[in-house]
Amino acid sequence: MQITFLGTSSGVPTRSRNVSSIALRLPQRAELWLFDCGEGTQHQILRSDLKLSQLCRIFVTHMHGDHIFGLMGLLATSGLAGNVQGVDIYGPPGLNEYLQACQRYSYTHFSYPIKVHTVKPGVVYEDEEYTVTCGALHHRVTAFGYRITEKDRTGRFDIEKAKTLEIPPGKVYGQLKRGETVTLSDGRVIDGKELCGPTEIGRKIAYCTDTVFCEGAVELAQDADVLIHESTYAHQDADMAFQALHSTSTMAAQTALAAKAHQLIMTHFSPRYTPGNSIDLKDLLTEARAIFPNTIIAYDFMNYEVPRRREKEAIQASSLAENSA
Repeated sequence: MQITFLGTSSGVPTRSRNVSSIALRLPQRAELWLFDCGEGTQHQILRSDLKLSQLCRIFVTHMHGDHIFGLMGLLATSGLAGNVQGVDIYGPPGLNEYLQACQRYSYTHFSYPIKVHTVKPGVVYEDEEYTVTCGALHHRVTAFGYRITEKDRTGRFDIEKAKTLEIPPGKVYGQLKRGETVTLSDGRVIDGKELCGPTEIGRKIAYCTDTVFCEGAVELAQDADVLIHESTYAHQDADMAFQALHSTSTMAAQTALAAKAHQLIMTHFSPRYTPGNSIDLKDLLTEARAIFPNTIIAYDFMNYEVPRRREKEAIQASSLAENSA
């Protein structure tokens, strides 16, 4: 699971930051999922190493332009290129009507199937590997955050141990790999869990934008391996944040702390915090880290590989060893 940030500005693009969109790459199944699609997202994809032909799902948080104005262009281009098999789009009420109006007035016809799903809090998509849920956020319009949960998997199958036990290969190996209990032809009962390594804990990602601090975001981010949270304003501009129902850097950090998330990635920054101004993004990072140390700032085209729990534990153990030395 690799996250690519395609737009990290709020409201309007800047020279270095486009408006909101992130991509989730699932390489083992050659799929690309988008979360929000601000104006220019298709250009950002072209400038990245993402493959548009793998696009199959788009999740929209709310109907503000900096999160949807790139959607119609992306869908139209994908149809002209003829390299997308079909797209499922998930989002708030009004999204389907918006797309239908865009099609009607631009005389656009899609050459591939598109299905729009109007979401409400709860499960919005599920298959054998992933579950996507959404929850209500607190913004000026109806807005949802999303949580992507990778399902736990049985640990690695020890084929050498199976051979030592003289278990005949074939269909039974598949059953044992799934952790099932199997009775062999000689009467032996084999518990597949004893031939598999530790369960691989599924990874969890939370995406929360746009919102002021709210319990809905905390719930979505519970125990998340990574929380992607908007941080439009600095703490000293909290009054503006409350008026616009956006988050400050400290609100994002408080959400991560309350949810016991493992990593916070801040995004959706106001253009006011550019280098040379009295406050810049390094100040927002300092504010957030004072509350939640494991915080980083996203930038356009940043890639983030979501580690598995065992990988993270190894990294943390290595870090502790270095510190103690």
